[in-house]
Amino acid sequence: MTLNRRQFMQTTAAAVVLPSFGWASYPALVAQEAVQQIAPEGFSKTRVWTYGGRVPGSEIRVSQGARVQRRLSNTLPQPTTVHWHGIRIDNAMDGVPGLTQDVVQPGSSFDYDFKVPDAGTYWYHAHNRSMEQVARGLYGPLIVEEAVAPDVDRDLTLMLDDWRLDPETAQIMDDFGNGHDLSHAGRLGNLVSVNGRFDPAYSVDGGERLRLRLINASNARIFDLGLDGLTGWIVALDGMPLEGPLEVSDRFPLAPAQRVDLIVDVRAEPFGTANLVSFERDGSYGLVRFGVSGPSKPARAGITPLVPNQMPEVLVEDTPLHRMEMQGGAMRWLDTARIGETELSGQELAQLGRFWALNGNAERPAEPFLDVQKGTTHRIEFVNETAFPHAMHLHGHHFRLILQDGTLGPWRDTVLVERGQTRQIALVADNPGDWLLHCHMLGHAASGMMSWFRVT
Repeated sequence: MTLNRRQFMQTTAAAVVLPSFGWASYPALVAQEAVQQIAPEGFSKTRVWTYGGRVPGSEIRVSQGARVQRRLSNTLPQPTTVHWHGIRIDNAMDGVPGLTQDVVQPGSSFDYDFKVPDAGTYWYHAHNRSMEQVARGLYGPLIVEEAVAPDVDRDLTLMLDDWRLDPETAQIMDDFGNGHDLSHAGRLGNLVSVNGRFDPAYSVDGGERLRLRLINASNARIFDLGLDGLTGWIVALDGMPLEGPLEVSDRFPLAPAQRVDLIVDVRAEPFGTANLVSFERDGSYGLVRFGVSGPSKPARAGITPLVPNQMPEVLVEDTPLHRMEMQGGAMRWLDTARIGETELSGQELAQLGRFWALNGNAERPAEPFLDVQKGTTHRIEFVNETAFPHAMHLHGHHFRLILQDGTLGPWRDTVLVERGQTRQIALVADNPGDWLLHCHMLGHAASGMMSWFRVT
């Protein structure tokens, strides 16, 4: 289903009246309903769930090593929490219901208070009923600035998302229990936004150098991205600087929850347009337009790597290997899997909305996948036995990819494992606590792909 201007009916969306609170100890992060122009101008505004009245929520931008303090106040009709994605955070602040904290009930609050050890591009989002709450708009950027910033003219954060809107009303389709989505690729939308807007545009100068911080906030869409009228380099992945900038010579993927930092130079002709491009099966289209407002500046020479974060040394020789099998989904249906101590048939699991399993468990098990000592190094082998890709995310840690030749690749916190693929990572378990490990195709997590590990 695609959106068509003629299909939308003009409606007047009512403003949401929110209670005021007297809390003053921490800056407010209010989870609230609002309306926003998600579809193109001329269509109805969409009722959304927000942090502070807009999607994305306000950018939280702090210096490396600073403390983030926010009081989550929940005025929504559902319990919620906030997960601070990619931050090597104190476990009690990680925002996972039933593992690190209780849910925050409607009308209640919770104080988040933590330091940010690493510079880079991160984000925050709801972590209760995430498939629905993130799809309704509960997310925002968290930017941690380096002590020495790169030489750029502008630093732009771009949060990519897709929305499933009813073409007749422009409202979010309330089909979050859709068995097809849960058992297939996940909840894919029919309209793509950047920073909560359709087809946004920025005015730039020719030759201007930009830092673009791209964050994929979608439920399940893997963006296949490229540059038009821009030359650029990838300088960081999932917040962590690369040892050497990687020139963008072709398209590159961005899975749900992943981030990529680009430094780009505007090369479009004066009064022309440069684009961040998304490639689809039926062609390509511009996600963000950069209109060149005048004559070009002289080109800058070369690119300097970002200052690296202080990360633990990873030594993989004689490191224990732990296998995690990703099972189920359409075309590879589960025969059996466990919920708690109970072994259920595939039909019984489907009736409960469980279509996926990790190592035979169709929900977060009582015992951790790993129970390891602080400071030890471990390899995890993700074996994708399903017919769909999965973006596997570890909380509280970054890890090194292990490349096919056995060498260590970049630091990540979310790894894309394509269908039928096996990928290994190396993890230094240096952050104590109980940590979630799950697929960030949020419908897959909701329907079985959820595990955890313990560091003591």
